[in-house]
Amino acid sequence: MSENVVQLHKNTDPPADDPAPVTMLTVVDAPPAPQPVPLWVRSGRAVKTALTHESTRSTARAVVRHGLYTFNGGRIVARRTWDGRTGARYERMLRAAEAAGNHELATEWEERLQHFRDARHRRRMDLLTSPVDVAKGAAVGTGMSIGLLIALGVVMAINTGSVGDVITPLSATVDFIALLIRIVQVVWGPALTIGPLLALLALWSVGRKQHAAPAWALPANIRNGEGEPITPSIVVKALRDLGVPALGRAIKEMGDAGASMLGPIRIAGCGVEVDVTLPSGVSTNEVQSKRRKLAENLSRHEHEVFITIPTAARTVRLWVADSGALDEPIGPSPLVTDESMTADYIKGRAPWGQDLRGDAASLSLYQRHLLITGLSNQGKTAALRALALWLALDRSVEFWMGDLKGVGDWDMFDGLAARLIQGPTDEHVIQVTEMVEDAVEEMNRRLQAPPGTVFPLLVVIVDEAQMAFMCPAVGDDKRPYGGSKATSRYFMGVRRIHNQGRAVNVLMWQGTQDPTDQNLPKLVREGAHTRASLALGTESQARMALGDKAVDGGAAPNLLRPGLDKGTLVVASDGIAIPAGQASITVRTHYISTDDAKDIAERAKALRDGVTTLHVIDRGEDRDTLADIASVIGDAPRVRTKDVLARLAMLSEDAYGAWSFIDLKRVLDDAAPDGPDLAYKSDGVMVVGRDRLARALANRDETGSGSGSAA
Repeated sequence: MSENVVQLHKNTDPPADDPAPVTMLTVVDAPPAPQPVPLWVRSGRAVKTALTHESTRSTARAVVRHGLYTFNGGRIVARRTWDGRTGARYERMLRAAEAAGNHELATEWEERLQHFRDARHRRRMDLLTSPVDVAKGAAVGTGMSIGLLIALGVVMAINTGSVGDVITPLSATVDFIALLIRIVQVVWGPALTIGPLLALLALWSVGRKQHAAPAWALPANIRNGEGEPITPSIVVKALRDLGVPALGRAIKEMGDAGASMLGPIRIAGCGVEVDVTLPSGVSTNEVQSKRRKLAENLSRHEHEVFITIPTAARTVRLWVADSGALDEPIGPSPLVTDESMTADYIKGRAPWGQDLRGDAASLSLYQRHLLITGLSNQGKTAALRALALWLALDRSVEFWMGDLKGVGDWDMFDGLAARLIQGPTDEHVIQVTEMVEDAVEEMNRRLQAPPGTVFPLLVVIVDEAQMAFMCPAVGDDKRPYGGSKATSRYFMGVRRIHNQGRAVNVLMWQGTQDPTDQNLPKLVREGAHTRASLALGTESQARMALGDKAVDGGAAPNLLRPGLDKGTLVVASDGIAIPAGQASITVRTHYISTDDAKDIAERAKALRDGVTTLHVIDRGEDRDTLADIASVIGDAPRVRTKDVLARLAMLSEDAYGAWSFIDLKRVLDDAAPDGPDLAYKSDGVMVVGRDRLARALANRDETGSGSGSAA
């Protein structure tokens, strides 16, 4: 191709021999026009677009679906008819019982089959004589009917005096029969046309109810598993396709009678429950280990299917949630909605949440040590705090608390708990350890009391207890505060309370996270009567949290979804109602916000005369006894002297543990030698008045007199 080059830019410095500028231009030929697409290609593309369009696919699915509904509905009706007329049903049940290894049931079905065959034989033998009997019956019936009509006619003739009325009833009957024949003649033609259509409609209805079409042809909501009901056939198919060879072979040998493995399908809360008796050669753990595949076979997510082991041998219990039901929140706690609620430690139950059936889940706390564990930020503190808030509504209960996180989750117990230590440092761990050791001393004091003495409940709560077990601090006596050895102070304190505390109403509640053998020793976790776990990472952690029995029985907190199943606990305890045969129960706890918790705590404080919360434990220093007495009285106008002594001993066992009423009265008399007695009788009992004590303190400060210290 030839080119003519023309320059478009101007040369600003032309050579001397060519004074005129030269402009160059390149001319390029136009590109060739594209070749037209052949007609057959365009037609193919149009056909492909039409065939793959969603409207076409939907129409094709509808045509196939409704056609197969009718065809397979006919097969289902034919099968049912065959089963009703023959012993096929009994034979299938017999084979199913033999495949399941249940020979007693197989014998029972064999007897039923024999009874059916005997009855059928008698019916067939009756057919030999039935034509003669029918003819005789027809002749007798006709003769009696004619005679009755004639007799009726005679009565009419006598009444009217007309002989012709004798045959009037007979002629009326003949006319009525003729009318029926005419009606049949008129209806018969349309019935022959409409009848087959109605029959096809009935077959279509049967097939539609049974979803008798391929999965790809079914409607989208059924194809995606949304709202699909759990039926025996669906459960049997899910088990057959589970990938357990022995189970699959046994179900195939049972034929359609695989549903004989199933108990009744019961509605249970937001789902259904069914017991499955496994055939011989199939163990329960083979089904448990296939939870995810079973859930997918049932068109559910893994967290919507729970497999537990009831008491019956070779049986698994399946609970299948309605699609999406477990993602819906539950209602608020009764502690929030019912401001008149009170607690009873001995006979009451704490409202904790709902089980998977939607029933209220309440927990008895009476003489039960408690352990709650789980991964971080899954609702452990909220679940533990909810129980403490309910128990606080029993005015006789006393709390000693240690929060080793220290972010204010337990602030509302300031003024409600006798001791409240909050903070994450080793110093706070030391304080909490000394608090537990004080609880051991209180337990020992109670154990040495006269037989029959009744003690109020003392609950020692340690949240984030793993911090105490992992603390590296060592005391002056060379004993470590953390660890799990016989010399570890926190570990040994908890163990002693676990061993004997419940006998004298001294209980230990602990909340931990991400359990290991190091931060939750075996002896401590097995000392708890109520063990609950939120979402965990592994099965080994689940066994640490709940014990081998609960996990072997189907408990699986490691299968809960972190972040999505916040507040959902798997509980192993005899203090909560657990279905017979199960070792654990899953509870969706009520969430109580911090603001609501503060309101509940205020209601609990209103039930008490006033509690002075100790935030730091003092050890052996000189104390201002008069100021300590004022602090333990708090806001109450007057407090009984014996309660003052008990609170002082709680404030400092070293300083006031051995005090008697005489010691208390001596200090009060010294504080007000010229004024009214600070300890006086009110309603027949000795009390200490807040206002009188306040005036004595003010007078002392003005005169600068001694503080009345106690070593």
